[in-house]
Amino acid sequence: MSQSSSVSMPEIIERVHAALHSIDEGDPILDCSAAVLALLPTQPDPLIALAHAKLHSYPFHSVPVCWRRLHTDASLAKALALLQDAMRHSCAAERKKCRASLQQDDSLEWIDEAVKVLDMAAIMAGSAGRVEIIEQFLSTLKDFLPEQRSTSDTKRPKMQTWPLSFPHSPAMSRANVPAIHFPVQSSVAPSMQSFEAQMKTAQPLCITEAITHWPAMHERPWSSPAYLLDETLGGRRLVPVEIGRSYTDTGWGQSIITFSEFMHKYLMLGTAESSEMGYLAQHDLFSQIPALRNDIAIPDYCYTTPPPSNFPGSVTGSRLPPLQLEEPLLNAWFGPAGTISPLHTDPYHNILCQVVGKKYVRLYSPNETPKLYSKGVENAGIDMSNTSEVDVEASCDTLDADFPLFRQATYVEAILNEGECLYIPVGWWHYVRSLSVSFSVSFWWN
Repeated sequence: MSQSSSVSMPEIIERVHAALHSIDEGDPILDCSAAVLALLPTQPDPLIALAHAKLHSYPFHSVPVCWRRLHTDASLAKALALLQDAMRHSCAAERKKCRASLQQDDSLEWIDEAVKVLDMAAIMAGSAGRVEIIEQFLSTLKDFLPEQRSTSDTKRPKMQTWPLSFPHSPAMSRANVPAIHFPVQSSVAPSMQSFEAQMKTAQPLCITEAITHWPAMHERPWSSPAYLLDETLGGRRLVPVEIGRSYTDTGWGQSIITFSEFMHKYLMLGTAESSEMGYLAQHDLFSQIPALRNDIAIPDYCYTTPPPSNFPGSVTGSRLPPLQLEEPLLNAWFGPAGTISPLHTDPYHNILCQVVGKKYVRLYSPNETPKLYSKGVENAGIDMSNTSEVDVEASCDTLDADFPLFRQATYVEAILNEGECLYIPVGWWHYVRSLSVSFSVSFWWN
């Protein structure tokens, strides 16, 4: 069995029940009607559907908090009902045998459904007001999973064990690894003083030996599919996945699937057997799954104060100044060989840390912007001025015909290996291609 969680099942039941029946004064959920709230403890399904519809009727950042709260609490009520139903059906014998009885339930479909409901609350509503209790609930569910068991997801063949490493990718051939002609400057774990001096030059920097102490590199290895599946409840956790090579490609889309389906379909089969590419890209995986957050640490460099940027907002992808961050923003980038982040800029300073695999990165100074053909505002009114129209690795003939100034732009480049970091100054354009199965973490700060 897995190690016991810090909160027992009876405690979780008591906490969720109390949360649903005693709403604090001033809680935004009170902005929902009294008739809606009266249904919360006993009829969560229609309330989840209502809140889901409300979440999609507003721009993402304009959704009233009450609907995020309703989605979250209704999801908790649904998960609690699933747990209690499972207990009633499995615990007709002595109460003390309840846990063993639940563990012997071969299907464990109630756990699959409970995880799905709680993860949708996390992804769609940000676990509004209930981050801690949802994580405790999910942690408690892990106690009911037998060791060496994968998910009961019926979309792929059952696998009792997962390998300790990812398969070698044919894409990691010499033909697919670019020769480096204009290397990024490199430094071995620079001091804070040296790094601050580097920031004043507004130039990128490859950093080695700065994250070798991370548990994700050693005792809790992200290079192990078995470990990652264990930390995601046997692969039951849901993740948003981009479908397609790049978000600028025709036919690109998004889907929310289980972690095990993502791993099996896009990472374990290899590109030769999978007709499409999936990328877990720019997702705040670590607030959703804190166990993985404990495997890494924010680099000290992210707590430096960057010098003022001299570049206009259009170069950083925003016509307004970026929000001042109190803490660095962490995002996960996990996918097979061949995934691409097209040439673009970000509104923050960035340290990209490579935990698993290799990536090719090419960078252009903001001074080269006139030669990089930014997209501008698209038909739907979406500002894509932080993204270039250029497919960086297209043939010279194509580039010269469609973007005649592009090959005149100067750049630097690097192969980012496991255990290495890349500092990307704000406003610098960067193109990234995975050369193997790759797991990276980006840290944005200002």
